[in-house]
This record gives sequence, structure tokens and C-alpha cells, in this order.
Amino acid sequence: MMITHEVENQPPPRVGVDEFAANVPLVEAVARWGTDAAAPALHEVGALVGSAEFQRDAERADTRPPVLRTHDRWGNRVDEVDYDEAYHRVIRSAVAAGAHTSAWADPQPGANVDRAAAFFLFSQVEPGHACPVSMTHAAVPVLEQAAPGLRDDWMPRLLSRDYEPGLDAGPGWPGLETGPASPGTTRPPGAGKRSALIGMAMTEKQGGSDVRANTTRAEPTGDDGAWGREVRLTGHKWFCSAPMSDGFLVLAQAPGGLSCVFVPRVLPDGSRNPFRIQRLKDKLGNHSNASSEVEFDGTTGWLVGEEGRGVATIVQMVTRARLDCVLGSAAGMRQSVAEAAWHVRHRRAFGALLVDQPAMAAVVADLALESEAATVTAMRLARAYDADASDEDRAFRRLATAVAKYWVCKRGPGHAYEALECLGGNGYTEAFPLARRYREQPLLAIWEGSGNVIALDVLRVLEREPEAFDAFFGVVGAASGADAAFDLELAEAQSVVVELARADAASAALRARELTERLALVLQASLLVQHAPPPVADAFARTRLEGGGGMLYGALPPGVDTDAILARA
Repeated sequence: MMITHEVENQPPPRVGVDEFAANVPLVEAVARWGTDAAAPALHEVGALVGSAEFQRDAERADTRPPVLRTHDRWGNRVDEVDYDEAYHRVIRSAVAAGAHTSAWADPQPGANVDRAAAFFLFSQVEPGHACPVSMTHAAVPVLEQAAPGLRDDWMPRLLSRDYEPGLDAGPGWPGLETGPASPGTTRPPGAGKRSALIGMAMTEKQGGSDVRANTTRAEPTGDDGAWGREVRLTGHKWFCSAPMSDGFLVLAQAPGGLSCVFVPRVLPDGSRNPFRIQRLKDKLGNHSNASSEVEFDGTTGWLVGEEGRGVATIVQMVTRARLDCVLGSAAGMRQSVAEAAWHVRHRRAFGALLVDQPAMAAVVADLALESEAATVTAMRLARAYDADASDEDRAFRRLATAVAKYWVCKRGPGHAYEALECLGGNGYTEAFPLARRYREQPLLAIWEGSGNVIALDVLRVLEREPEAFDAFFGVVGAASGADAAFDLELAEAQSVVVELARADAASAALRARELTERLALVLQASLLVQHAPPPVADAFARTRLEGGGGMLYGALPPGVDTDAILARA
């Protein structure tokens, strides 16, 4: 009998992999900048996200997206979003591993690196859940500025490693059994949970990134209790991410100007705060994460930070979320490289394994260069956010976060496409993860400031915080003298900075992207020269600085050690 369908020459499933151990640049970065105790827990996370079960949950969470329920069956307004159980399993694991706020709970040197690595690993396999995980991490420094009652009630919930889906789970508010409620509040059983995730709602349809055009109003009620100055919100938000979070940081126009307001979904008396979810956005990707439009109609909130300085208050959240965009894009690059490298090491064509064929080896090696540069950049930035960061590192991160956010996130979509193509037709099907990744990567370039917003922010730093440029070049200049191409590019980048510092605003704006790109490349090259093996640093300098490569991946100049680069992939 003739056999008409026998599967052969297909790569085996890439499961049962410790994704941390398999990522050599990440392991090295954690050893260099993280805590001494980080590795065992990260190996556990790596094994979890590399398991067949976790990968099935990642696929299921994406293919069974959240569903909005505006009303219950009796017609009562509930404004709830239902997620598949796979999503809950994924985010529960991330929270249990401290991928959200572990760096705040134990702020020792290297804590942000450990947390970044855990966030990286979870985001590598299932990126949608990373949105509320990231926002919860980024909200901590903002809520630390809240009134003592609000801060003390909510901070333990953010630091908790428990995950409780739904709005009314749990026996009561923190401290219910151990002490009285704060003056002016009541905390009956069922009014809240012992853990919490935080979301954010800034943009409106008429303004987008121009948040100063917001029209949402915050009218004082005259009640200044333990949670601070109470307001009532009226308005509409065009994008509100993760609307089933427990609390939100919102920008609204108070009498004193644009202000930051904390809005809980459940009020201290146990009642639901008006939070009208009008619809969920139908997005290109990021399907497992709900993004929504919301309406505030007499919604209760509490001012955080100084009235009229809402942007200055919430920018602390935005900055840390930008770092997580870099981490998420780098994680996506790692997934792309890992899947492409796995495929070419197991697939044969024209009489040989794909990895042994020079053209394919060059493509995957080039993808690996991009991934390693993004990874080491993200992890070095994470170290600059630790509590013991020097004044130079604090100034460095102000500029470097924007620079890395612009460049790494913009490189993500093209990188995902090229990796997808390595898998041929399989890569273009939804049965393999790179189709999801290809849809995911553009979002991280948009979130927390798209390209022009970030590039113009770099110019704003040049105008208002020139010490950040001094710190940046101090960090980057540590690699001077080790590579001629790097030295030349560093000098040219410094020259452009001088030119734009003297230019008029319009001329500087026209070159804002050029400046940001130059700064990003010298930052990545510096870190690779200092910390990567010579074949990696040399190939990066020759292809990204000297212009020896092509416009697309895989056009490597002669002499690049592809075998050494692929060995790290």
C-alpha cells in the first residue's frame, strides 16, 4: 500500500526548554548586573515558560481573547471583561514570580535587573499579560506620592504575589482583621482584594499623545479624607489598557490644571465605582490583553501628587513603562531568534541542514546580533533604575530610556518578519508563534510614546537637561579605544549633539530621529564592545556602524564569524 502522508523533515516542537539557560546574553547580563541569588528563580521561570503547557496557554489566551460584558442578565450595568482561564494561569504565574513589583518589595542592588529578567521571560512567550504587569510595576513610584491613607491601603496590594481575578474576590481590604480602617474610610468584607493590578488611562480621542488637550474634568467634592482630596470625574478616555485592573492612574483637568487622579474600580464602601467600558478595541495584535474606551460619569477619584502637575506626576510611571517596552521588544526578538535558530538546526533543504548553508546562517546570525544588542541594552538600563543608582546613572537613564525605547521598539517589527520568513510557510501560519509575534511588535513602538514623541523628547532633554547627555556619553565612552568604528561613530554622534544644541527648533526637530538613532547605535555598540565576545562586537560594529551590511538582515560582510554568533543563539 502506498503511503501518501508521512511527516518528515519537520522540526520537533520546541518545548521542554529552560528559556533562561538557553539565552546566553541574558544569563550573562543577570550575572553581571543582577543579584547573586537571581539565577535559581530565573531558571524556574525559564523552565515554566519553555514548557508545552505554558506555550499552549499562551496560544489559547491569544486565540480566545477577552469578552466585554456591559450588563448582567437582569440589565444591571457591570462593566466586566471576561478572560480565558489560560490568561489567568499565565498572569498568575508572572505575579507569583514577582515579574511585577519584586524590585520594589526588596530594593537591593540588582533588584530591577532580576525583575526585568523575569518580565523578559514571561513576555517572550505571552506578551499580552505583560501590560498590567508592567503598569503595576510602573505605578509604584506614583502611588508613593499619594496621601498616606491611599498609599498605605494600596501599596501592600501592589507588592503582593497573589493574583485574584475579578473585582470582589478576597475577604476584605488589607488590615481588616489586624487593625481598624483609616479615618474616613470603611472596609467591609468583600469590598476589595489583598492583591491588586494597576492600569492607566491618559489619552483622549481629540488629543492622543497631546494629553494637555484632555477635556476629562475632575471636580473637587470638598471631602479631603485619609485618601487625600476627592474628586468626581466626567469624561471619556480613548484608550484604557487592562480595564479589569483594580485601580487606574488617570489624567484629568482639575481646577488647578491637568492633574493625576487615582481611580479604583471598587470604592472603600464596597460599591462599584462608575467605570463605563464602552467597547474593547479590535487590535492588530495583543489579543490576550483588553484595551478599551471608558466613560467617567460621576466617577470617584483621589488626586495624586500636586494639582496641576499631572504630567510631571504620571511621567514617572510612563518612564518605567517605556523601559518595559524595551524589555518587551527585546523579549520578542529573543523569541524570534530562538524559533528561527531551532528551525534551521532541524530542517534540511537541498541536501543539508539550513543552518549549514551560508545564506541562511548569515540571516539568523544577523538576527541574533540584533537580539543580543537589545537584550544587553535593556538589562543595563534596568540596572540604572536600582535604588543604589549613582547620580550619573540616574541622569544616564533619563536619556538612555528614551533612546532605547525609540530604537529597540522600532527594530522589532522588521526583526520579527525576517525571523518569520526563516520558517517559510510555517512561519506565516497561526499554528506557529511568530505570526503572533509579528502582530505584537509594532504595538511596543506605539505604547508610551511613538517614534516622533520619543525623538522630540530626546531634544527636550538636550534643551532642559544637558547633564543627561554628559552622563550618557560618560557611560558610552567607557568603550573608547577598543574599536575604531565605534570611536568614529561616537565622535560623529557628539558632533550632531553640538549642532542641534545650537540649531533653531524646527531644524532640530527635522533631525531628531537621526540624533536618536545615532545615540542608540553608539549605546548598543559600547555595551557589546565592553561585554560581548569579540565576534559579536566586531560584527555589530561592522554591520551597524561601518555600513558594511545591507539594509536588510543577512547581508553580512566577509569575515564575520557566524558560527560564534550562532553558538550564542
